Amino acid sequence: MTEQKKNIKLSAEYIQSVSPFKSNAKTAVFIYENSNLIKEFNTVKKIKYSEIPPEFNTDDKSKGSFIFAQTKKEKKNIFILNGFLNFYNGYKMRHLAHPVYVLKELGIKNLIIIDEVGHLNPRFKIGGTALIYDHINLMGDNPLIGKNDYSIGTRFPDMSEPYDEKWFLKNSAIMREKKYEFYQSVYIGVTGPETETEAECRFYRETGADVLGYSLVPLNIAAVHAQIKCSAFGLITRELVADRLTEISEKEKSANLTKAEKAFAPVLFEIVQSVG
Repeated sequence: MTEQKKNIKLSAEYIQSVSPFKSNAKTAVFIYENSNLIKEFNTVKKIKYSEIPPEFNTDDKSKGSFIFAQTKKEKKNIFILNGFLNFYNGYKMRHLAHPVYVLKELGIKNLIIIDEVGHLNPRFKIGGTALIYDHINLMGDNPLIGKNDYSIGTRFPDMSEPYDEKWFLKNSAIMREKKYEFYQSVYIGVTGPETETEAECRFYRETGADVLGYSLVPLNIAAVHAQIKCSAFGLITRELVADRLTEISEKEKSANLTKAEKAFAPVLFEIVQSVG
């Protein structure tokens, strides 16, 4: 057994040992820390990432939590991973991907990832939601580099459909039925944490990207590698259209995120509820 597999099992066994669930969860939601969207679910139990051995540990022991939750309507068990381990904080790519592989070990079949993004497409609006159907990896690294453990996934996973098409179409139908405006989007992953220059924004748009973020790509690659179905959303908090760049404060970004969360919350509820 590889060291990677040992660490995955160690984390999964700990989570199982403290789980309040009598039946396994099949769906997990990965989201930025302390999102208001978590309130859409009933929290049954919460543990800090730092309590989970060995790879969930973070530099700041107060950051990140693993939540055992249930949908409010049908009481479906789900896991919520509250907080990303970001590349720009110095974590290695395999460290970022570790939680995804732990979810696979725990029996998760469906993964929803919600990221905060900036929009490159001039048709998009702040406060809206991007429904991701593809991505471009410009992070200069990925979690599969290094020796492959074939018990986890194949050496060369097929990325021709990184975001499950049937699930994408189903989510599109739900959003249209709710009369919710959304944007079908290509996501471009960059390292951050500095904001983007005007030339970079122009270049990113010319590559075919619609939205930009720092967290989604490594998680999606790991999900595909682990044969977990993935669906992803970007909540738009800032504009990154070349020739229209303006400075935005953290307070403004926070207000934009709150607006986006409020609009997206009922949609997320329906999407999670509809997962088979």
